[in-house]
Amino acid sequence: MKWNLRWVAARRDIWRPTQLQAAFAEVGFHPSLSKVAALWSNKPITVRLDDLDKICTALGCTVADLMEAEPVASAAGREPGEIQTASGDVGPARPVPRPASGGQRRALPPN
Repeated sequence: MKWNLRWVAARRDIWRPTQLQAAFAEVGFHPSLSKVAALWSNKPITVRLDDLDKICTALGCTVADLMEAEPVASAAGREPGEIQTASGDVGPARPVPRPASGGQRRALPPN
């Protein structure tokens, strides 16, 4: 995900974390200056949904304005629908059923 907080804030003529904190205070959102500075300078690993809602309210934007999906699979050279496992293997995103007992039908159990 691409974090566009600075771009969205710049559209409202907000250029510093302290100005952003003041905009947050106008809507009743009071994070610490260090939290605002972290949101300003870094892409957050997690954001609480209620905080995200307050950020959008303060900046007059939507979640789609703040976050933009970046294609990861195509950058790694994989086809859409393929994933890379922890062991490094690349394969389909969904499990592929294997034939039972080598593709032969099972014998019925004895009566």
